[in-house]
Amino acid sequence: MSLPYLRGVATPVEPVHLRPATELAERVLLPGDPHRALWVAQALLERPLMFNHHRGLWGYTGLAPDGAPVSVQSTGMGGPTTAIVVEELIALGARRLIRIGTCGALDPALALGQMVTVTAALAGDGTSAALGARDAVEPDPRLTAALLAGEAGRGVVAASTDLFYERRPGVEARWRERGAGVVEMEAATLLQVCLSRGVQGACVLAVSDLLSAPEGRRRIEADALEELGVRLGRAGLAALTVPARAP
Repeated sequence: MSLPYLRGVATPVEPVHLRPATELAERVLLPGDPHRALWVAQALLERPLMFNHHRGLWGYTGLAPDGAPVSVQSTGMGGPTTAIVVEELIALGARRLIRIGTCGALDPALALGQMVTVTAALAGDGTSAALGARDAVEPDPRLTAALLAGEAGRGVVAASTDLFYERRPGVEARWRERGAGVVEMEAATLLQVCLSRGVQGACVLAVSDLLSAPEGRRRIEADALEELGVRLGRAGLAALTVPARAP
């Protein structure tokens, strides 16, 4: 397989963790959960075929309603696996990537199940910082505008972190002071890899946890989460149907 040379890399990345079993589309949806990848592929794509199952990172390629292919590839949890998967997808030809994930609400005005579009990601995780991110990373403006024009019409700043079970005193207040409305674990890494490789990246998220509820942390029910994953996929897919920018 011939691999493209990537900006800033002297030699092409040879995929190690992804073992393609079918073609990869240049448009890719990126859930963290491999089961969400399966749900989205089955619900939204025609004749999906498994693209990857190595290391439990399930991925699929099928035809979108516009007749062109789309891949759905899980990234796993957190920045390190996201960076690996996204680097290898880009090496294999991905050029427009949208994360479809969940988040915890820092803003008490957000509701369980609400979808939001990331307008910037605070680089509070180690992976995006190691990749060169400083304060915050911005998504591709065209993909982001397409997401905002759809069901995920509210834009938010996301704080990206390494920890799901946060124990640092006052950290959520500090994220709020910097403008964050939600917290999650992968957005800054995805956006920084896409920025460094010269491809389009964006994120649409759904609130799965309320972090400021009076009774303590509240989490969405499992059945509702499965349905929400498909809604996220539909929102991301709609944005990917917007024509790509000119080279």
